[in-house]
Amino acid sequence: MDSKVENIIDLGLVNYIRHPSNPNYIVFRFANKIKADDFEKTLKSDRIWFEKGQEDTRGKSYILFGIHNRDFAKVERINFDVEGRNRSFLIGNKFLRWSLVLFSMGVMILATVGYCSRNDLLEQQLEIHQIEE
Repeated sequence: MDSKVENIIDLGLVNYIRHPSNPNYIVFRFANKIKADDFEKTLKSDRIWFEKGQEDTRGKSYILFGIHNRDFAKVERINFDVEGRNRSFLIGNKFLRWSLVLFSMGVMILATVGYCSRNDLLEQQLEIHQIEE
């Protein structure tokens, strides 16, 4: 894996790309060592062959895994599982997270009740509809 695997227009939506020099391989990359170790451990436990490497680009160090195309479906599932096991919440504090959820639900309920209780708006729409007929 000598060629660079980071693309200038990479949006970071997925952590894998086709191998730059061998189209029979997919390269998975991890900037987080904990996720990379979990990924490697799961690949070994599922007996999936891989090549491992490391690349330093623009101040970031990536741990790379080269996987053959025939194993892509299995490895993609493993990749999703690793991301799920090692994810972090957007709002780390449990109290603030649930407060935000409850506040949002309260605003939506108030907005719905306010809209449904506007009789003048309903009457105005009925008048417009009767005029058109």
